[in-house]
Amino acid sequence: MADRKPVFLVIGAGAGIGGHAAKRFAAGGYHAVLARRSDEKGLQRLVGQIEDAGGSASGLLLNASEDGAIEDLVAQVEQDIGPIESALYNLGAQIGNRKLHDTPHRTFELGWRLGCYGVFRLAHAMFPAMVERANNGRNGSLLVTSATSAVRGNAGQHSHAAAMGGRRMLCQTLNAEFGPQGIHVAHIVVDGAVDAPDTLGKLLGDKFEAFKQSKGEEGVIDPAALAETYWHLAQQPKNCWTHEVDARPWTDVAWWNDNPNSAIDTQAKR
Repeated sequence: MADRKPVFLVIGAGAGIGGHAAKRFAAGGYHAVLARRSDEKGLQRLVGQIEDAGGSASGLLLNASEDGAIEDLVAQVEQDIGPIESALYNLGAQIGNRKLHDTPHRTFELGWRLGCYGVFRLAHAMFPAMVERANNGRNGSLLVTSATSAVRGNAGQHSHAAAMGGRRMLCQTLNAEFGPQGIHVAHIVVDGAVDAPDTLGKLLGDKFEAFKQSKGEEGVIDPAALAETYWHLAQQPKNCWTHEVDARPWTDVAWWNDNPNSAIDTQAKR
C-alpha cells in the first residue's frame, strides 16, 4: 500500500470479537488485516463493511495450526502492507464439554496448538520488528483474547482449560520480557457469552437465538462494545499499561464468585 498505514493484524477474524475489533481499529486509522480459517464469503463481507465505512482492510484465509503459516503471514504483511503496530490473537480452542475419555489425544493437542502455541509463534515472528520500532518510539501491542477457562478449570474442559491457562501464563512471561522493551501485551479474559455467530453460534447451533433470549437484553456481550476495550488497551500511554482485564455482562456473576460456598454466600436462603 502506498500510504503504509500501521497495521492491525487479527488472527481469528470472525463476525464477533475479531471482526468488530478490526472495524474499530480501521476506523481509528489502521489498515486491518483479517485472517481466519474458513468462510471466504464471510471474510470478504467483513472487509467490504470496513471499506464501505471509509476504512482500509484486507483479508485472507489462514490455517494457524500449520507449520510456518503464522510466520509467513507476519513476513508477508510487513513486506507488502505495512508495519504491524498492533495484533489481536483471537483464536479459541473450545470443543465443547467432553469427558476425559471422550477427548482424543489429537483433540487435546490441537486445543494447545491453537490456544497457546499459536500465541508463542505470533510473538516469536512479530516481536523482533516491533522491538526495533519501539527503540525509535513506536511502541507496539499484542492483544490476546482469553476466556474464563484461563483462570478456572471446569469439568469437561480439559483441552480448553489447559490451552487457555497456558495462554495466560505465556502472556505474563511475554509481558515481563517485552514490556520493558516497548511492547504492550494485554490478556483479555472474556468472562461471559459473546454475541458471536461464528463461535458460540456454531457451538449452540439452532439453540443460539433461544440462548440469547434467555440471557436477556443485556445478558450477552456485544462484540462492538468489547472492541472499544481492545482499542483503549492499544492506545494506553506507556506509564499506564494494563496487562489483564476481564469483561462480562453486568447480570453475570464473576468467575471467582460463581458457585459460591453456601456457608459463606450472603445471598443464599437461610
